[in-house]
Amino acid sequence: MANTLSIFDISGRAMAAQLVRLNTTASNLANAGTLSGSEAGAYRAMKPVFRTVMGDNGTATVAVDQITQATTNPVKRHEPDHPLADSNGDVWEAAVDSAAELVEMVETARHYQNNVQVLSTAKGLISETLRLGQ
Repeated sequence: MANTLSIFDISGRAMAAQLVRLNTTASNLANAGTLSGSEAGAYRAMKPVFRTVMGDNGTATVAVDQITQATTNPVKRHEPDHPLADSNGDVWEAAVDSAAELVEMVETARHYQNNVQVLSTAKGLISETLRLGQ
């Protein structure tokens, strides 16, 4: 069977990919500032990795290939009175840049909205074409 991608396939897959991106951003923001008793247990930001999906007719869309963790190290703080502090009195703060995540969220929303507009335009053109045929 041929792998042809319609405008609805292309935009639908792009919207699904942007939802994954938005979910990882939301997760990152929700965990920003959280503390852990060990460096290994500290939260690290997640990022989706996208790949191109080609159709037989020369069209392309996107798919989520994997979700990776950022390589940024958590910040060690000395807080001996904190309940999560290790034997040295240290805690580790999640490796999340809140400002960068907010920018990511706005950009993701714009990409999603662009695909909504593509679908709306395609629907309008199809409706207009059908109306002309009557």
